[in-house]
Amino acid sequence: MMELVPAEVRRIGGLTVEAAASRLRADGPNELPRARRRPALRIALEVLREPMLALLLAGGVAYLLLGDQTEALILLAFATFSVAVTVVQETRTEHVLEALRDLSAPRALVVRDGERHRIPAREVVRDDLIIVEQGDRIPADALLIEATDLQIDESLLTGESLPVGKAAVGANAAHDIHHPGGEGQPYVYSGSLVARGSGIARVLATGPRSEIGRIGQSLATVDTEAPRLRRETSRIVTWCGIGGGAIALLVMLLFGLLRGGWMEAVLAGIAIGMSMLPEEFPVVLTVFLAMGAWRIGKVGVLTRRAAAIETLGSATVLCTDKTGTLTENRMSVAELCLPSGETVAIRPGGIVPEGYHSLLRTAALASAVEPTDPMEIALHEACDAVVTMDRFSGRLEHVYALRPDLLAMSNIWDNGDTLTIAAKGAPEAVAGLCHMSHDGFAAMTVAVEAMATRGIRVLAVATATPRDRRWAASQHDYDYTLLGLVGLADPLRASVPGAVAQCRSAGIRVVMITGDYTATARSIATQAGIADGDVLTGTDLASLDDAQLAERLKSVTVFARIMPEQKLRIVQAFEADGEIVAMTGDGVNDAPPLKAAHIGIAMGKRGTDVAREASAMVLLDDDFGSIVQSVRLGRRIYDNIRKAMAFIFAVHVPIAGLALLPLFFGLPILFGPIHIALLEMVVDPVCALVFEAEREEADIMRHRPRDPAEALFSMPMIVWSVFQGGLAFVSLATVFLVETWAGMPEIELRALIFFALIAEIMALILANRSFGAALREALVRHNMALRYVAGAVGGVTALILLVPAAQTLLMFGSITWNDMALAVGLGGGLLLILEGCKPCVRRYMARGSLLPKRNPVTAR
Repeated sequence: MMELVPAEVRRIGGLTVEAAASRLRADGPNELPRARRRPALRIALEVLREPMLALLLAGGVAYLLLGDQTEALILLAFATFSVAVTVVQETRTEHVLEALRDLSAPRALVVRDGERHRIPAREVVRDDLIIVEQGDRIPADALLIEATDLQIDESLLTGESLPVGKAAVGANAAHDIHHPGGEGQPYVYSGSLVARGSGIARVLATGPRSEIGRIGQSLATVDTEAPRLRRETSRIVTWCGIGGGAIALLVMLLFGLLRGGWMEAVLAGIAIGMSMLPEEFPVVLTVFLAMGAWRIGKVGVLTRRAAAIETLGSATVLCTDKTGTLTENRMSVAELCLPSGETVAIRPGGIVPEGYHSLLRTAALASAVEPTDPMEIALHEACDAVVTMDRFSGRLEHVYALRPDLLAMSNIWDNGDTLTIAAKGAPEAVAGLCHMSHDGFAAMTVAVEAMATRGIRVLAVATATPRDRRWAASQHDYDYTLLGLVGLADPLRASVPGAVAQCRSAGIRVVMITGDYTATARSIATQAGIADGDVLTGTDLASLDDAQLAERLKSVTVFARIMPEQKLRIVQAFEADGEIVAMTGDGVNDAPPLKAAHIGIAMGKRGTDVAREASAMVLLDDDFGSIVQSVRLGRRIYDNIRKAMAFIFAVHVPIAGLALLPLFFGLPILFGPIHIALLEMVVDPVCALVFEAEREEADIMRHRPRDPAEALFSMPMIVWSVFQGGLAFVSLATVFLVETWAGMPEIELRALIFFALIAEIMALILANRSFGAALREALVRHNMALRYVAGAVGGVTALILLVPAAQTLLMFGSITWNDMALAVGLGGGLLLILEGCKPCVRRYMARGSLLPKRNPVTAR
């Protein structure tokens, strides 16, 4: 026995809900110690080591030495604000990642108050009764009280790759010393995987008291790193830091030697260093990927590895299974067929002739007693609706489970005086068990293909009578009689055709891999809108060598009658051909191909723990449409990262240029550390908030997949950013030099250039919101974060203009409304020029991958 009937559940009982809650409070959650979430104080201490903060503090010390306490306090306030913003961002990220970890935690099936409950594994307590099945991860150390054909993979604890058999404990067995490994033990251990069979166990130890807890290992964590992006970002920041530091040191030495006044030289050097250090890059990467994982989670996809977000935009092939992903996973019996050829369609509330009752009852007896598989649930429901007698009046004595070499299963029932075998499975497998004649097999094949062409999945049902209670080693050792065929239908999800069409327009090839018959698979593929192409069966696949398979992949869109282990070969063949593969899966045997795929996507509802842990993403609702939405969001996130990076490059050009310009012309320093810090207070929130919240491009799903080898910081992107920043600097430098030679007072000129720079920063924000040239989109495209930032910038500008004390603090003079109009006009002019330049540079930018490339299929 392994699947529990309700009476047996009540007999076993398990803990009460109240007792379980009490033990959870006493013993703590069933989880291993993990790195604690960083408190705000620790994050703040880490921020204190940042170069930008060091420069702010150094500037404050320099002002104190010069006797300017007000400026020193302002820089300290800016430093405090910078720490606060970073702490808020990092804390928000920590909360998001903590939520992702909770989502990715495994679940357990327990018996409480005589009922089955699916609960988070962290809520399992000592003396809980847990039900384990193939593909589950054992949630705690436990003692088996019942087991059927149970084999456990304990490689995580022992290093041995082969599963070990388990047996239920004897009635008088003592809880002696036990360790993982070895055949026939009644103990199962937290973290191990059920490779085959099922069982019921009583929990002995949880959390740190378990075997795995004692050796200090950790499981099922969310990977928050994106190695390639982080390496690129660290490299560019390092080079910019080295270059900026060298220039700042040179400026300080030249200023001190040529002009005298070493404190002023230090301030000039600090201003240059602050203007050239792109410290926003790491913040952008961390915040964007963490928030991106959260956004993708909102559409029903859990991101377990952040690197998958960047890979989503590169996917060229999506290998999807059929049942539950393309279809609703809501099977129902649609048709019954007897060996004589008589057929009846099953409709809700309809009457089924008595001649078909034995077929339905045997199909239910050949299923799990408490089914979880949608087909078996449908068989039980159909039997309950038609057969009035108790189909489970006997006792389940023995189970022959489904095996890769025989796609059929049998249950042996004891009805008191007689034994009966009920079998169901793939028609060709059951036909072999029945030793059918050539004519009989041909007739059955015709009936199967007729149902399959209508999208109906077909199971054959047979029965046999054992000679005695010495169970044979194989189902082949019994003489079966065919009772008929059962056709089950699983309707296509309504969202699938539209989602498949979006994939095609995005240059993503959708391929279906299923264990169903060719006709059924082709029917569902046609309904889903999967492109016409060849169908390759598992038998034909096995006969192909690697070169032949690579050639066939070019035309195949449906793989039918595929064995689970053949999925790995399909994935590897696509990857060998240069494709970037995303793949869905749910079973234990799906773990290798999920791990091998560039983006493994496990099913959240029906998926096994091992499949989820092998995957990069988990589809929480098992809906194909959610995959397409995550691809859309993945492209949006990567695009927004590039937009933010381009803006950072662009905005630092005029800031650094204006810090250096006066030195070349022997003029007074225009901006000091306090002004640069104030500008950074604009740039940082823009990067972390505005661009992260930016909506996707209108044609984002009409671009072909991104080349995964392309650099985030491509040369065309840098050229375009420097071009934008260079235009801003040229216009500002022109005004600065002209007004200087015209005799404008220094403090008024500083105010004019500062406000003009703020206007041009806003123009750079608007210009980088979209890759396309659309002035209206740049101005009115919805983004609440931009509105808040623009409002804050406007408020600070008004404060400086209207409060004399603020002007004195910043060494600004009062400027006329004409000068203010000039400052705003410079920003508006820059925006118009950049939008006008976009069509001219788009083709060049596309070659360097700053701009996405249109899918050649949809571009025509």
